[in-house]
Amino acid sequence: MALTPFDIVIIVLALLVVLVLFAGIKTVPQGYNFTVERFGRYTKTLSPGLNIIIPFIDRIGARMNMMEQVLDVPTQEVITRDNAIVAVDGVAFYQVLNAPQAAYQVAGLQNAILNLTMTNIRTVMGSMDLDELLSNRDVINERLLRVVDEAAHPWGIKVTRVEIKDINPPANLVDSMARQMMAERNKRAQILEAEGLKQAQVLEAEGRKEAAFRDAEARERAAEAEARATQVVSDAIAQGDMQALNYFIAQKYTDALARIGSAPSNKIVLMPFEASSLIGTIGGIGAIAREVFGDQSSDGTPASQGQRRNARPRTTVPPTGNPVPSNPAGSTMIAGIPPLPGTNERG
Repeated sequence: MALTPFDIVIIVLALLVVLVLFAGIKTVPQGYNFTVERFGRYTKTLSPGLNIIIPFIDRIGARMNMMEQVLDVPTQEVITRDNAIVAVDGVAFYQVLNAPQAAYQVAGLQNAILNLTMTNIRTVMGSMDLDELLSNRDVINERLLRVVDEAAHPWGIKVTRVEIKDINPPANLVDSMARQMMAERNKRAQILEAEGLKQAQVLEAEGRKEAAFRDAEARERAAEAEARATQVVSDAIAQGDMQALNYFIAQKYTDALARIGSAPSNKIVLMPFEASSLIGTIGGIGAIAREVFGDQSSDGTPASQGQRRNARPRTTVPPTGNPVPSNPAGSTMIAGIPPLPGTNERG
């Protein structure tokens, strides 16, 4: 079937309508904004979704990414305030908030942000010493973020973060820093060791002081007890009781002999007196104890005069075989010790 001229015109018009529709309908993906230019002049911004423009009159200008983007800052050398040269690199995060401003206020948006960030890194880090540079990264990041964000605000850009990744001093400077750190740690260790030694000496001195005080107190109490015992013996002598004196002397005598015999350095003990003296002393102590405590009968009642009169004198036999009799007059003679004055008289 042959096409008439009218049919051809209809087909051409239909194709033209389809082309116009395709040219006027624009789809914008999520996260992007498109600018619309009419005869080269900005007119509006297309948001994500289906949009319609005037075909052959309006056209799409700039396709702006509205998502947050990452920009690597290359390594650069920075001279610090104390003339140390360090190599620094970083990373910047930014987001386009106003598509027309970002498209028409600056040419080469990423290049502008990159150069702005690198320049401010040199400015901020160049005003600090090396020690501050290595220990105050948070301060550096905060200052960089504030300066760069303020400078990029007219471009419709929001700089969200600026981070310094690496700070690399020269190798010789790193060695010097390591030696300095080692010297500082050695210094701290010596200070701590000296303080510990001082504290130990102070505690030791306090311990010696406390021990000396307690030793003096113990000696004082022992002296008081000795003085009290001597006073009791003196009072007994003053009252005419010589047995207390004999007991006191015998006790001192046996204690001295025990100390001589128990000395660890003595292998042989030279006795400048007869061996029977010690036995006689022990017998004298027993006689004194019987005189003092034997005046009571087994039931606790005082013994009668006849019982005391009938008490037979006891004889102590030393190892030599010579008997050492007790004093029949009522006072006790300690073997090897001459009788004390007044021992034959009863008070």
